[in-house]
Amino acid sequence: MSTHSMWHGVLPAITTPFTQAGDVDHEFLARHSRHLVDAGCRAIIPIGSLGEGATLSFEEKAEIIRTVVAAVGDRVPVAPGIAALTTDEAVELARVAKDEGCGGLMVLPPYVYKSDWHEMGAHMRAVMQATELPVIFYNNPLAYRVDFTPEQIAELANEFPHMQAVKESSGDIRRFAAIKELVGDRLTLLVGMDDLLVEGVSMGAEGWIAGVVNAFPEESVRLFELARDGGYEAARELYDWALPLLRMDTVPKFVQLIKLMQERVGLGQATVRAPRLPLSEEEQRQALAVIDQAIAVRKAA
Repeated sequence: MSTHSMWHGVLPAITTPFTQAGDVDHEFLARHSRHLVDAGCRAIIPIGSLGEGATLSFEEKAEIIRTVVAAVGDRVPVAPGIAALTTDEAVELARVAKDEGCGGLMVLPPYVYKSDWHEMGAHMRAVMQATELPVIFYNNPLAYRVDFTPEQIAELANEFPHMQAVKESSGDIRRFAAIKELVGDRLTLLVGMDDLLVEGVSMGAEGWIAGVVNAFPEESVRLFELARDGGYEAARELYDWALPLLRMDTVPKFVQLIKLMQERVGLGQATVRAPRLPLSEEEQRQALAVIDQAIAVRKAA
């Protein structure tokens, strides 16, 4: 085990629920956060990419943080995604998170401007310097067009003692071994892509920042525990069941798909915020075929 075991188990990246009028549904947000913790999840991560963070105003983000901390902050760490168009705004959001009682931060590159390590590293440093809150460093080159190498991640880990974990979502499973080679157990490794769970855990990941968990919390917690305790053999049956769902977490319309799952199982609404639009009839038909098949198999089990 790494020295920082705060970030272990299933850590849901939660969706942001919207009312039909398009506002944040705070009442449901609080209830959903509590439900996930009741199911055995070990942290709540609001306003990330699955939380449609890029479509939320600064004040909406602050209010979401307040709601989630009030709902579950005394039970598990709340670690909001910290991303913005400007470094100044990201720094300010990190400070708001600290003031509102968050237990950590998930730090992302800036939203639009992408460049080299000199600039992107400076952005991440500025946000991590803003507070002493424990940091989950998030690398997702597919979504953010910035790829932090294991060497760069190790450099920042040496600079910032409160950088505790790395959410590695490059899709390249070799990165886990490369990071461990450089920092040993200094950082907790977290799986960041749903359909890499068992592979990531077998490479030493201790936590899973999960998406499909929003619709299938109990199954997700069980899957993680099986993978952690018994590896692929133990997890295989449940993993085979889950993989068609988990693969929906790694496509551009993952927000619509996971919210559709939530609606189907009675744990939320499918409403998204533009530029995301509801799935087309054909997309919805294909997705529901997969979702309903998974639900039917679980009910029969």
